[in-house]
Amino acid sequence: MSQRTTPLILVPGLLCDPALWRHQSAHLTDIADCQIVDVTGRDRIEDMAADILASAPEQFALAGLSMGGYVALDILRQAPERVLKLALLDTHARADSPEQSAQREKLIALAQDEGLDNVMPLLLPRMIHPARLDDSVLVNELQAMAARVGPQAFVRQQQAIMHRRDYRESLADIYCPTVVIGGRDDVIAPLDRMAEMAAGVRNGRLAIIEDCGHMATMEQPQAATALLRDWLVYQQ
Repeated sequence: MSQRTTPLILVPGLLCDPALWRHQSAHLTDIADCQIVDVTGRDRIEDMAADILASAPEQFALAGLSMGGYVALDILRQAPERVLKLALLDTHARADSPEQSAQREKLIALAQDEGLDNVMPLLLPRMIHPARLDDSVLVNELQAMAARVGPQAFVRQQQAIMHRRDYRESLADIYCPTVVIGGRDDVIAPLDRMAEMAAGVRNGRLAIIEDCGHMATMEQPQAATALLRDWLVYQQ
């Protein structure tokens, strides 16, 4: 790592692996030393965060998408002094509602009984912009990524998400330069929830990607990478 690069930890979301960050990890190498972490082995957000902290550099920039955003917020809760900059993508700070948890329970049962082949058709319309549902390349990438993660990890991750804490009250304790990036058409982390989170952080700003759903780094990779570059280089 050269002296001008920043250690950057990238945290995947539900059913995601390093492919989620493929464009960003390839095109930020001149300014960032990217490390994509594994969040498939735990069933608590707090434990995922603790595992990352145990192997992370002393200080680092941090970006998380969706469930990865929840993990990032818990890293800030556990060790705020270690995070130089924070990027939260397609995520929000609220806990699950009872209705959301009930839906997750149904998906867990389906995954346990039938595997992910019958789960992904239910998730895809919520994951990506409606115009991209016929994009076979993107859809195949998402399905392949989910297959690599597998149903057992999916169950663990859903349990972690269901039992996560509400982070809204802790947002005001985040002092590092923070950007909230999201697709305008995200139905999982809606715009008003992302705006609420950005407003709650002392040094936060909101950046919206047009024609984009929940999977910003894969749906609109160039835009997501450009916003992360701006955050790394210019946001103070």
